[in-house]
Amino acid sequence: MSRPLDLAAIRAEFPILSREINGHPLVYFDNAASAQKPDAVIDAIAHQARTAYANVHRGIHTLSNEATEAYEAARETARAFLNAPAHENILFTKGSTEGINLVASALAGEIQPGDEIVLSIMEHHSNIVPWHFLRERHGAVLRWVGLTEDGALDMADLAGAIGPKTRFVAMTHMSNVLGTVTDMAEIVRLAHAAGAQVLADGSQAAVHMPVDVQALGVDWYVMTGHKLYGPTGIGVVYGTAEALDRARPYQGGGEMIEIVTRDRVTYNTAPHKFEAGTPPILEAIGLGVALDWMQQFDAAEVHAHEMGLYARAREGLRGINGLTVHGEAPGKGAVLTFSLEGAHPHDIAQLLDRYGVAIRAGHHCAQPLMDHLGVTATARASFAIYNTDTEVDAFIEALAKARKMLL
Repeated sequence: MSRPLDLAAIRAEFPILSREINGHPLVYFDNAASAQKPDAVIDAIAHQARTAYANVHRGIHTLSNEATEAYEAARETARAFLNAPAHENILFTKGSTEGINLVASALAGEIQPGDEIVLSIMEHHSNIVPWHFLRERHGAVLRWVGLTEDGALDMADLAGAIGPKTRFVAMTHMSNVLGTVTDMAEIVRLAHAAGAQVLADGSQAAVHMPVDVQALGVDWYVMTGHKLYGPTGIGVVYGTAEALDRARPYQGGGEMIEIVTRDRVTYNTAPHKFEAGTPPILEAIGLGVALDWMQQFDAAEVHAHEMGLYARAREGLRGINGLTVHGEAPGKGAVLTFSLEGAHPHDIAQLLDRYGVAIRAGHHCAQPLMDHLGVTATARASFAIYNTDTEVDAFIEALAKARKMLL
């Protein structure tokens, strides 16, 4: 049975939400950048560090065994969260950025000059720059897929971009700027028909919707802990058994080997093959607790709550002259990105901070998308399970005051 969505009780589990900023209650609407952490996560990390910390896998003493059990339990939690078929499909990294770099590096040996990698113009830089490495160093060609007027992925453009030279398709599952949710299963169908692998960047999607990697059919899926109410410095890469088997190790060191001699090396099996050195032990344990914490709640109920906050904020913005909302594709997530004519987003964010409201301002590591939108930067409010209608109203009121000061 799911835990009730009692906002007062939930908020009480996040100590930071009781803060005041500049004499006002904190309104934290920067969740797409990084979410706050509940006591369960904070306490689990501290408890492990205090009572059962040691390096994992290599020791035979009690502390090492206890740490290994907790670390591998977190892997199993991540497996279940994504519905991966086995724990061997789950790799721990320091975040989505490292995860995508891992995949790009692991596949670099398969890329020949002229091979094509398909991206969308709304990708985060973390899902652009690693593929530029393959363009610079291996002669890959980047093919770009555009958007429809409302900010949805242009599926006709995608179908035209995938061809006989396509080796890889890397797409966001949910845009960190527009909130657009892509039809990942259809992306996979088109890519696989051309013999190409698919990586889904789930940094945003994994927070706001159930993810079933087997149903999606992706070869690779990445997510990051700090957006999932977990710690920084931890992320997850899912890879199919076939994809992991053909991929080269990303880094060399301890744990990822079976035998090392003076003239040869043989590699361990996945997931260890891709986890060189001492892993982020406490961070992985914290992520496991965060995923367990999230899964107490009914996902559909949480989604409805977050989208209710988005709808309330979106309606509140309708009365502000000169304001443009970017991205209104059907089925989008709870991310509200906007521009105010005559006002720089950084100035908006700074003024909102005077009233205790934290939003994001900048290009959101999505400069190709900013070029498409015809702006250099935008402001973004993003919503989480612990946010409330009262906070949305405070945001709208603060934005109205900021507009009067700026214009």
